[in-house]
Amino acid sequence: MTDLLIEPFRLPYMQRALVEVLLLGALAGVVGVFVVLRRLAFVSDALTHTIFPGVVIAHLLDRSLLLGALAFGVLTAVLLTGITTSRRVGADAALAILLTSFFSLGVVLVSRTRTYTADLTVFLFGRVLAVDRADLLQTLALAAVVGATLWALRKELVLRAFDPDGAAAMGYRTAVLDLLLNLLIALVVVAAVKAVGTVLVVALIVVPAAAARLLADRVATTAVLAGALGALGGWLGLAASYEVSVDHGVRLAAGATIVVVLVVGFALAAAATPLRRRLTTRAAPQ
Repeated sequence: MTDLLIEPFRLPYMQRALVEVLLLGALAGVVGVFVVLRRLAFVSDALTHTIFPGVVIAHLLDRSLLLGALAFGVLTAVLLTGITTSRRVGADAALAILLTSFFSLGVVLVSRTRTYTADLTVFLFGRVLAVDRADLLQTLALAAVVGATLWALRKELVLRAFDPDGAAAMGYRTAVLDLLLNLLIALVVVAAVKAVGTVLVVALIVVPAAAARLLADRVATTAVLAGALGALGGWLGLAASYEVSVDHGVRLAAGATIVVVLVVGFALAAAATPLRRRLTTRAAPQ
């Protein structure tokens, strides 16, 4: 078991991939706690699709994929917050409109290239083993921005999640808090584009947080646990993908394998929940 977790990462490209998935797993897990608390999983899913045209345009212009994704991620967050604030259009309708229109634009653009199938596969599912030093620095910078923002606004975001009317009555601008959270989700999606693609990143955000929510009651504990589960899932998934692909000759996509490991972890957490409740009940004072 020790060899499985250590041996693959003696290779430089595996070391870079490991650092990337550890950063992304921890970052996405923590942000995912607020996504789960606010029931914004569909928002995360929409953002993973709406940044797609930005990635394609950057690729066609031979520019940074990060900047292309960031531009459309910010645009989506602003449009989504603006549309839903008016309350004349529901959040689900706004998400559906933005998701279908932006994603369709991306598919139309990528279909104009000669390597349509290959490019589409990379954009949708990522290529974590191709991560380089520049990608790591970009992920680290985005993680620092997101982490600092979450720490500074943790009380306000928690209050907005549990008591939106109370937050408004206390003078907090809930629309601004919603916009900031949408922007943070967009930054996480942008950070994970090259590693796991625009489709699988939603699993990095939602699954560890959902599993942690089953195992912990306090928000702070849930956030720490979600980050740890996200990082651990990335490590185990990357190691399993290498082991099966290299030693057994069965090719497994690294990003998809990480998601499978995370889902297995969620299933284990769900199975352990009844036992945890029984132990909590017994430990409670009579």
